[in-house]
Amino acid sequence: MKIADKVVVVTGAASGIGKELCLRFAREGARAVVCSDIDADGTQATADEIAASGATSKTLVNICNVANEQDVIALVAAATAEFGQIDLFCSNAGIFTPGTETVSNDDWTRIWDINVMAHIYAARAVLPAMLERGEGYLLNTASAAGLLSQVGSAPYAVTKHAAVGFAEWLSITYGHSGIKVSVLCPQAVRTAMTAQGGGVAALDGMLEPSQLADTVIETLDAERFLVLPHPEVLTYMRRKTDDYDRWLGGMRRLNDRFAENYRKRTDSDE
Repeated sequence: MKIADKVVVVTGAASGIGKELCLRFAREGARAVVCSDIDADGTQATADEIAASGATSKTLVNICNVANEQDVIALVAAATAEFGQIDLFCSNAGIFTPGTETVSNDDWTRIWDINVMAHIYAARAVLPAMLERGEGYLLNTASAAGLLSQVGSAPYAVTKHAAVGFAEWLSITYGHSGIKVSVLCPQAVRTAMTAQGGGVAALDGMLEPSQLADTVIETLDAERFLVLPHPEVLTYMRRKTDDYDRWLGGMRRLNDRFAENYRKRTDSDE
């Protein structure tokens, strides 16, 4: 997919990856960029920055809690009413919750709703019109943790695996109906989520959001499923599937190495 002249919706648009994607899509000549987030001021700031950049893209600001299906339905309806259709929906919003299986039920539910159900709500809302047209693109943000694992966070590892699994299912089920699907799986990117250093994910370096956006544009252009800003992740995936037990042993060693850092992070969040 070429972004030029397309209508793009981005959730989590107030900061980090989402903000950078909005700015980059505008620079690529999108007809319209719908900036959506629960943070009203941050979302407006992203739209204002697009306008100030001189980009010709129209913008729409939408305040949306992606954990609430009615908000997602309203987002899709507003974007469609304003611009006629949605060509690319970037389900990008996500959160990190450190901890083990003992994380509270409320926290498990919250991260599940944002990291998994938000993708499902988006697909429910946007797919009918895309399927009717016979074309459309879904870009779901997961994480390298969804392909590998996440030392120090059971909720993040589990929800990101589920996000990747849902994206795979969408591609398998609707790929012959004109629907393209990609899943974004970075390691550490310099955002508020990684402000404390990125932990294990930063072993291969901390990318700037602009570097990630480069990979997104390249992958969308090629219409490949996996968006891997850190190419090392593909090597790790191959090692994992080649010898699962050996890979688990290596991950245990990583876990031991970073366990104390994650304990300190968990304590500081309480």
